[in-house]
Amino acid sequence: YPGTTEEELLPRVESTGLKVGTDIFLVFSPEREDPGNPKFSTRSIPKVCGGHTPACLKVGMALYGQVIDTVVPMSSTRAAELTKLLENIHRAVNIGLVNEMKIVADKMDIDIHEVIRAAATKPFGFVPYYPGPGLGGHCIPIDPFYLTWKAREYGVHTRFIELAGEVNSAMPDYVIDKLAHALNDRKKSVNGSRVLVLGIAYKKNVDDMRESPSVVLMKKLQDLGAQVDYSDPHVPHFRNMRNFQFNLSSIHLSEKTLAEYDCVLLATDHDRFDYALIEHHARLIVDTRGRYVTHQDHIIRA
Repeated sequence: YPGTTEEELLPRVESTGLKVGTDIFLVFSPEREDPGNPKFSTRSIPKVCGGHTPACLKVGMALYGQVIDTVVPMSSTRAAELTKLLENIHRAVNIGLVNEMKIVADKMDIDIHEVIRAAATKPFGFVPYYPGPGLGGHCIPIDPFYLTWKAREYGVHTRFIELAGEVNSAMPDYVIDKLAHALNDRKKSVNGSRVLVLGIAYKKNVDDMRESPSVVLMKKLQDLGAQVDYSDPHVPHFRNMRNFQFNLSSIHLSEKTLAEYDCVLLATDHDRFDYALIEHHARLIVDTRGRYVTHQDHIIRA
């Protein structure tokens, strides 16, 4: 939250007797990365840098300037801290918006992915965001609420942040509802059904499971009585998490294994999945990522 460096680190540094800006230099520079994106490297991503004093900033710029192509100076550590939060809040709010739009479009029998593709042809004023089964990762689901907490000190209610959090947190329940209805239409209940979850990392082409909505879906399905397995080429064995423990290993996808499940839930659309194989041999597919554009009775958008 804005003020962390000054409120938490500065007193500890000063308690040692060192003078900040002369003996020691206090800087905040937020993390910026996009795991799984080969277009950017640490060097090519501009680095925001804020110092507690002008001397601190100068040293911070000199340090990062040796390994980063572009270093962006900020007036303070607090401004640098808020920059990181704004970046994550921007994504969280826009993802919440498009997730809500997905629900509205679904009720109207409109393909939200078709709408997004069409809107993205506008060369100005629109940035495409894509819906999913919820938010994951160690930043976007969590960091915005640092600001929500801090803003209360200033008498501010961060309504956009909290509403986006509510929408995004509710998406796993929306997916489970769609899956339950799809099974029900085939005269099956969730209880007793075999469900294969495709992708348990929080985003495609990475192995990071932190705050992954896929894992939330697995737990909800298990609580409803489903027999749950998963397939993820990036996560060969389930790594137990704070709130989730599954003694499972990734299932190899084949014609035989796909046909054994009552439902295949596409939660994270890794590029390494054979989508044609899945389409042709799964009995029922619930697609939360809009990977399938064909209209077939056994493919359900969620």
